[in-house]
Amino acid sequence: MVIHFPLQPIAIRESSAEYILVPKQCHKPHPKKTRIRYSLNCTTTNQAQTCPNNLPLVDQEPHSPSSMCPDYFSWMHEDLQPWKETGITMKMVESARRTANFRLVILNGKAFVEIYRRSYQTRHVFTLWGILQLLKLYPKKLPDLDLMFNCDDNPVIMKDSYTGPNATVPPPLFTYCADDATLDIVFPDWSFWGWPEINIKPWEFLLEELKEGNDKVKWTEREPYAYWKGNFGVLKTRQDLLKCKATDKVDWNARLYAQDWGAERARGYRKSNLADQCNHRYKIYIEGKAWSVSDKYILTCDSVTLIVKPRYYDHFTRGLVPMQHYWPIRDDDKCRSIKFAVEWGNSHTEKAKEIGQAATNFMYENMAMEYVYDYMFHLLNEYAKLLKYKPTKPIKAIEFCSETLACSADGLVRKFMEDAMVTTPSDTMPCNMPSPMDPLTRIAVDKKIEEVVKQVEMWEKKYWDDLTK
Repeated sequence: MVIHFPLQPIAIRESSAEYILVPKQCHKPHPKKTRIRYSLNCTTTNQAQTCPNNLPLVDQEPHSPSSMCPDYFSWMHEDLQPWKETGITMKMVESARRTANFRLVILNGKAFVEIYRRSYQTRHVFTLWGILQLLKLYPKKLPDLDLMFNCDDNPVIMKDSYTGPNATVPPPLFTYCADDATLDIVFPDWSFWGWPEINIKPWEFLLEELKEGNDKVKWTEREPYAYWKGNFGVLKTRQDLLKCKATDKVDWNARLYAQDWGAERARGYRKSNLADQCNHRYKIYIEGKAWSVSDKYILTCDSVTLIVKPRYYDHFTRGLVPMQHYWPIRDDDKCRSIKFAVEWGNSHTEKAKEIGQAATNFMYENMAMEYVYDYMFHLLNEYAKLLKYKPTKPIKAIEFCSETLACSADGLVRKFMEDAMVTTPSDTMPCNMPSPMDPLTRIAVDKKIEEVVKQVEMWEKKYWDDLTK
């Protein structure tokens, strides 16, 4: 059945300015000219590894700014908005301890960490590894700061608890995702530096492998179905996705597979290589307990990403636009919604290819590892400006450096750390931050995005109504 529904351009006009939700001029990763090199300095003693004191001196020549940061960087202004008027006191920071995995204090470019509770697997380890690499990439460029970090799936600072006439200021807490009901400060997740428990390599390496995987099978030659592989049992919405598996009676155009990580680990992860999973025209993204780190891998596959209506966002997904970077899927009628999306794409192959390619371009142009570090740099810098006190080293905190984590590690943990290690400082400053978006403009953009999603739902309804006539 051929489906004819034209795609409309998305534009918002306010006063004399025009905001067009179309692909931006690409942001090329800024050059990293280097003069010195870092290396691990591991001792052979059985004593606890200490941080070396003889780090190479950093060239103090003036650093010139780099290119403009991607637009999604502007969201960090809104994430920090709850503390813009009051600032952040030590009492506020310490009140976040009950839900934090660790406390991080940066003093004169050095990191001091107090761990309160271990995270699931090595999340806290690789999160700290990423922060330590940031300190090496931009040595002594970050101001002193003090923060609490939550490594769990779900955000925990509930907005409703801090509203009303007698409300207090919320505790600032960094985590990997948030939603409209929470006030957690969103930070890049640990998997950018690797996830050894399931053999997911550091992001910089995966980008290269995904590019090779994309080149193996042209979009028109890929399987004309929607693909998803993962753990069905983590949440009801994923269990509901099981209903979309093909049967003798109906084919919902979805190819769904359960992932058994125990079995996959036993056979050496031979069937879980992400770069080998770019052989379908469509790939489904669906949340787990909260957001899923799989979003970045799915979006980088040239396939049309079918995003089941999400509740949560991570640090970059607020920069995605429906029908430009992905196809929106209903959460309350997944199977019919997926089938329609695939039918539409197979009837409009050029348009579908454009959507898939736009997402891939977004990831390579706006999510290169340089921009992950720059996002971290700007977020921590803006956060530090809000502190109303001079950070000091907590009594129980110990100094952390690359040697602290890597020298005692082995296996994939050690390998991924070494692969993701920053070996040279940057000779350029981070990208230039975009200004906060005007509140009225933000409302207009959100409204337009909502209208696009409703338009797709109307197309879908018409499709199914026509089938039943």
